[in-house]
Amino acid sequence: MSRAARLGAFIIATLAILAAGIFVIGSKQYLFTPTYRLKAEFATVVGLDAGAEVRVGGVHSGTVRGIELPNKPAGKITVLMDLQRSTHDIIKQDSVAAIETEGLLGNEYVSISFGSAQALNVKDDDTIASQPPLVIADLIKKADGILDTSQQALENVTVAAANLSSISGKINQGQGTIGALVNDKKIYTQMDQTTVGLRDTVNHAQAGVAAFQENMEAMKQNVLLRGYFKKRGYENSSDLAKNEIMELPQAPPLKTFTFESKQLFDNVDTAKPRNQKSLRAAGQFLADTEFGVAVVVVSTASAGDTQKDLVLTQARAMVVRDYLVANFSFDDAQLKTLGLGKGKNLSPDSSWGTVEIIIYPADTEAPTQSSAATPR
Repeated sequence: MSRAARLGAFIIATLAILAAGIFVIGSKQYLFTPTYRLKAEFATVVGLDAGAEVRVGGVHSGTVRGIELPNKPAGKITVLMDLQRSTHDIIKQDSVAAIETEGLLGNEYVSISFGSAQALNVKDDDTIASQPPLVIADLIKKADGILDTSQQALENVTVAAANLSSISGKINQGQGTIGALVNDKKIYTQMDQTTVGLRDTVNHAQAGVAAFQENMEAMKQNVLLRGYFKKRGYENSSDLAKNEIMELPQAPPLKTFTFESKQLFDNVDTAKPRNQKSLRAAGQFLADTEFGVAVVVVSTASAGDTQKDLVLTQARAMVVRDYLVANFSFDDAQLKTLGLGKGKNLSPDSSWGTVEIIIYPADTEAPTQSSAATPR
């Protein structure tokens, strides 16, 4: 092959590689794919940069095209996103954008939730709702506050132990009225036993506070701290039984709304809500209809730990009730919860369990614990 032919082949191969590179980069940035633009506003973008991924349902479906600062201090930061045209049927006007992190130390990206079936489609250049990002620095500050409180409690217990030790010493030396009583061997023996018990109690208290301090420090340093608070879906376990009843009323229901748990919650083992606007029809019915009592009944699939499933269903029932009470106008004392734990006779598709909102006629009251009715 002549020198000119080799040079020509090299130039052609170089151009082919360059064209392939442009095509690959262009595909990632959606330069050759039909797109439409959406906006979302945030108080802070916690390190999100232009060019970051946009994920819909966890799938890479777009790119952050730009980030615009507000015109005044009270304004919000606007994130401009170009999305594939194929997502137009699943992103609705009630979809929510959130800034999340790849792991704990990875890059930030924008996650957009699916919209509800009854919501309107978004249009090009629409602004969708957003939720504030979770900033791990704020959680660490809260952990610092708890740690400082624990340290103060430890110091108080130490001072109390020192005072008690001083008093004990004076008694053993015969000082004061109590010291004089020590001459009576019987009283002395009883008091000595009491002092030993008090010392043991103080020692246990000191050990308990020290262990709590160590646990808080470990939690502060734990890289999974962000995921722990985010995954729970509820903050106070004592709230789970606040509006719970032990069984359903015996009267036939006026209306029943049934949902698959995977429609409403973020994961199979959490009560963190997702797409709660699917509950709008049930909430509007409660607001427009005169009823006696309504019950949010939740069950899980048959797999898993029984006690954990019971707590999970109680938490999910509480989360659904809180949404309905916060967004629709009716007497919230009439809305109860019932977590059943593992459900019976669930369909094969109900791998996460079900949520039912059962509404009873106006003359129905919530049963007391002594009622003879049986849970569904």
